[in-house]
Amino acid sequence: MLELIGTAKELAGGTPHKPRQADLRCAVSAAYYALFHCVMRTCADSFIGTTGAQRSDSAWRQVYRALDHGSCKKRCAQVDKFGFPQPIFDFANVFIEMQDKRHRADYDPSPSLIRGEVMADIEDCENAIERLEGSKPRDKRAFAAFVLFARRA
Repeated sequence: MLELIGTAKELAGGTPHKPRQADLRCAVSAAYYALFHCVMRTCADSFIGTTGAQRSDSAWRQVYRALDHGSCKKRCAQVDKFGFPQPIFDFANVFIEMQDKRHRADYDPSPSLIRGEVMADIEDCENAIERLEGSKPRDKRAFAAFVLFARRA
């Protein structure tokens, strides 16, 4: 994920010259995907475990790939109703906002992006990832279960 954040930073601000719109759009997309991969890794690590001999790599990959963008966004929009701690609440809000921005960057050719705004979005993503990763393991597990599994009454 930090590699994707680094790529986003390079695309948006890696040159003293004005970046091309295509680079800014790719930067927004890379920043969003850093968030998405963070959620997927949180899910896989929470349910299967982190690296090590006791982990099934195929099961880890299965959980990693179980999440889809739309359902994750829908669940992130509901975190405020379930008492998640502030870092997870903040992550969810950044995720929702960045998914919308990624859709506009990828599919709407009309708006021009501004380097400073894109750099601020990248920083927001980086901070959200760091705060989620720094959360208590039980809170990350609860968030992983929340985004992966439908809640039944």
